[in-house]
Amino acid sequence: MREFTCIVCPKGCRIFADGNGNLTGAGCERGIRYVESEMENPTRMITSTVRIRGAELPRLPVKTSAPVPKKMMMRAVALLNDVTVDAPVGCGDVVLRNILDTGVDFIATKSVD
Repeated sequence: MREFTCIVCPKGCRIFADGNGNLTGAGCERGIRYVESEMENPTRMITSTVRIRGAELPRLPVKTSAPVPKKMMMRAVALLNDVTVDAPVGCGDVVLRNILDTGVDFIATKSVD
């Protein structure tokens, strides 16, 4: 039996999945879809920072433009070690395109002059 804490709404239902795909504890249909997705292909948003030249602070906050497969998270973050951007940067600017051929980009989450 696997236990999940649903993050779809503030209730945080504890949902249990047995080995046969039966779910218990979900407070709504969205929770069921969340757990089914987590069991099939878990994904996560990634937040991190990259180096920036010509700015007051040495790091620029970034995030993925969409969730990436959980199994790729460490490799995706490792790509940021080689990234340095030049100021100015606008919030939403693409910092690194198509990470690991997922179609997802790392984008700036802050404007820096």
